[in-house]
Amino acid sequence: MTEFFTALARHEFLQLAVVVGLLASVACGVIGTYVVTRRISYIAGAVAHSVLGGMGAAQYMAVVWGWSRVKPLHGAIAAAMISALLIGWVSLRAKQREDTVIGAIWAIGMAIGVLFIQKTPGYTQDLMAMMFGSIIMPRASDVWLLIWLDALILGLGLLFYNKFMAVCFDEEFARLRGVPVEAYYLLLLCLTALTVVVLSQVVGIVLVIALLTLPTAVAGHFSRKLWHMMVISVLLTAALNFTGLAASYAPDWPTGATTILLAGALYLVVLCGNRVRQMLRMGRA
Repeated sequence: MTEFFTALARHEFLQLAVVVGLLASVACGVIGTYVVTRRISYIAGAVAHSVLGGMGAAQYMAVVWGWSRVKPLHGAIAAAMISALLIGWVSLRAKQREDTVIGAIWAIGMAIGVLFIQKTPGYTQDLMAMMFGSIIMPRASDVWLLIWLDALILGLGLLFYNKFMAVCFDEEFARLRGVPVEAYYLLLLCLTALTVVVLSQVVGIVLVIALLTLPTAVAGHFSRKLWHMMVISVLLTAALNFTGLAASYAPDWPTGATTILLAGALYLVVLCGNRVRQMLRMGRA
């Protein structure tokens, strides 16, 4: 650990990685709270894989059609938004289970991406590397991208806090009060999709999925209000990101995998602790 702090004082890339980890914690903590409470965790995986379709299509347009201004990130965002809206529309209008819709989009998005990549002549850019980023090698532009993402999430989260809470906990009551539940649900899905797209290219999709769910699940054991859950989740995610960086530096372990293992261990400890506490209470009764 001492070696990490010494290197942190000397190396700019480590300082940038810490900043990126802290900024990513805000988005993961806030959106992760909604994702866990609304039980749509698998949307992260579906969006991530459908994004490959959008990135492949964008690359095809740039190379084959000569649309040089079209970047893979543009295709990724478009695919993520379309996937989120499809998941929401089908689950609301067609009354289908969200997990069924998510599984379909997951597979179709991957298939579309593979087809476009296969048909793109002179394909040299590693789109998969753009999807599976690394928190240890961020760029200065990633910092600004995360700042804008956090500002958007916090702004909309504060503005529509009560509406999003109603969507997550009591849709029927919200409808009776005249709240357009469908519109806010779709907005929540779009925010989740945007978070997954941006963070997956900065810190990696596997780490994003873990940080959207595990710290929030832990926070749920120590909070009674939604905003309490968000604050605890943000703090836990920030601590896990920093600890993952520090613990993986000296032994040269993959930072994302180390952070995920730490998050998983924390979740298991809290889960087992709660279970033991419940058994003790039952024994006393």
